[in-house]
Amino acid sequence: MTSSRPRRIARVRPLSPTSPDEYFFVANDAADFASAEGRSWTVVDSPFPGSSANSSSAGRPGWVGGTEVSEDAFTFLAPSVPANVLGMAHNTGQPGRDLPAQAFHKAATSVIGPGDAIELASDVGYVDPEAELTVVVGRKVRGLTLDNARDAILGFTIGNDVSARDLQKTDELWISAKSQDTFTPAGPWIVTDLTGDVSIGIVHNGKELRTATTADLGWKVDEILVYLTSFMTLHPGDLVLTGFPAECARIEPGDLVTCRIEGIGELSNPVIAASWEKIPS
Repeated sequence: MTSSRPRRIARVRPLSPTSPDEYFFVANDAADFASAEGRSWTVVDSPFPGSSANSSSAGRPGWVGGTEVSEDAFTFLAPSVPANVLGMAHNTGQPGRDLPAQAFHKAATSVIGPGDAIELASDVGYVDPEAELTVVVGRKVRGLTLDNARDAILGFTIGNDVSARDLQKTDELWISAKSQDTFTPAGPWIVTDLTGDVSIGIVHNGKELRTATTADLGWKVDEILVYLTSFMTLHPGDLVLTGFPAECARIEPGDLVTCRIEGIGELSNPVIAASWEKIPS
């Protein structure tokens, strides 16, 4: 469930950027994301003060603080530029909770945004998508407790923990299985006030797969953050994927995978053959 006044924050690129890496942050307070008000955003300062990696581009006409911009004027990017991207292993239900908490690292270079292509190498084998409630860290933190863990959260987004299953069997650290380029789609925006248990699911080539809820996670958000910060520092913009309790299906080039989380929305990405394997003409 979500509160009656959701606030969304997004990192976006104007359709006519002044440079390939230009981006701005925008915010929207409309309760109905699909309404006219929900499609009209306000340019805001970076929600990650002190993070040079997440500093907005220099303002220009039409893109200064307080300016109203329509969704027709930009494309959504991944919601942040993380220093760390982390996921939780075996985090489904009581069986997951019966095991010690265990995290894995995903390369920050694996992050892509809404609509960007998931690229599969020809020898990657069996690959699954995993729709996951994803924490967006708002400030630099270490040594969190259950009493203050929520203070570290800017909000939540959708993450797709794309996973090469065959490689998981041969790579004990899961680096090749989880950190390939394009293997962490995230977005389309951050929702700052998500509360309660929410549904999670995947639509694969138009077919809705079996859903679950965040109640089906073994270790909960606060516990995950306490665990992670017991041995490492989290930084503004870091992404923490919390686990996937629902149904997935193998993806192949030509597919379209959409991750859905109640109260946040949808994250869609096409699947293509790896562009880096193509021979230049």
